[in-house]
Amino acid sequence: MNTLIVVDMQNGVFATPRFQAQEKIQKINALIAAADRVIFIQHECDGMMEGSQNYALLPDVLTPKEVFYVKKTACDAFSQTSLASLLKELSEQAFTICGCASDYCLDSTIKSGCAAGYRITAVADAHTTSERKWVSAEALINQHNEVWENFDQPGNPILVKPTAQVLTEWQS
Repeated sequence: MNTLIVVDMQNGVFATPRFQAQEKIQKINALIAAADRVIFIQHECDGMMEGSQNYALLPDVLTPKEVFYVKKTACDAFSQTSLASLLKELSEQAFTICGCASDYCLDSTIKSGCAAGYRITAVADAHTTSERKWVSAEALINQHNEVWENFDQPGNPILVKPTAQVLTEWQS
């Protein structure tokens, strides 16, 4: 089962310009279309309350008929959410992850999930972030791909692969 977790692809999140947003959305949509199971993670905070336009997924993001939704209030999608129980209910110990923001929500979710024993594939070219005060978005994306690829978790390395490779592997 190819389970895809899509993080924070919401109107309110993208109110701040994101690096190569349209290109990233196209890659994420290709992953959504090919996945057996999709879990959307949505961040809720002031100005992005459930049911609001800011909380809603971006209109350009594919939304299959059968998907799962997990609401979070912290960067880490495992922190005080239903994600771990949903994955347990689905008998899922591995997932592929993409979305926004590389340096906050993806990073904390990937590291937390890896520490909890999930086998994780981060899609190297299907996550984004914004320009930061001290570093560019592109540099952050590349840095996080490198960090995840070299994250030291004996027996459970984080895999970092481009969209094309993930899609090819899912087709085999």
